[in-house]
Amino acid sequence: MIPIPLNDNVRRRTFWLGTLALIVVNTLVFLYELSLGRELNRFVYLFGVIPARYTTPHGWMIPSVAGLIVPIFVSMFLHAGWLHLIGNMLFLFVFGRSIEDRLGHSKFLLLYFVSGFAAALLHIDLNAGSRLPSIGASGAIAGVLGAYFVSFPRAHITTAIYLIFFFWTIHLPAVLVLGYWFLIQFLMGYQALAIESATGGGVAWWAHVGGFVTGVILGLALPPSRKRVETVWRMY
Repeated sequence: MIPIPLNDNVRRRTFWLGTLALIVVNTLVFLYELSLGRELNRFVYLFGVIPARYTTPHGWMIPSVAGLIVPIFVSMFLHAGWLHLIGNMLFLFVFGRSIEDRLGHSKFLLLYFVSGFAAALLHIDLNAGSRLPSIGASGAIAGVLGAYFVSFPRAHITTAIYLIFFFWTIHLPAVLVLGYWFLIQFLMGYQALAIESATGGGVAWWAHVGGFVTGVILGLALPPSRKRVETVWRMY
């Protein structure tokens, strides 16, 4: 079971405008999905990431480079249901605010979309020939988690854990919460490849792995928004 993060203890100095904008846009796009009715499947196949488009010469005919690139970015705003959306937005809310404060709005959004793009590429590579669409912000958000992992390893995460018929809240080190999360993604992705079920639908585990690793790299490479960064801890 993966612990459910609720908050962190990093004192932020700026308002998380980019994180809020991403949450709002993702929610509005999902509401639009709900309004499509019977057209939803066609919409998802049009804008989801389908590996066969990129790996089979005769599987899918795309008229332009834009027809290949646009679905990668649009798919980051599509979700398969309320739980999918709420889970992703919760992780983005908890970890995105502090990363945005550290990097600034522009570099935060750059990290988000580059991580999502890298996640999609790894998913395509490891699922070559699959005609199943992949959607969701998980790959991009995994990049935020990766950046948080290297930027605030000593932070504490208020976490909900289901134990003995109740949810309990505890404070866990970010390095433990995110390290455990990444380990689960890696092991599940390895298992999916081992049993040759990676093209059978379900969770795009390797997209999460690719996004996280990209976020780690960018979190180390991108300079903070201020020359001197002072981290102050407090418990909410």
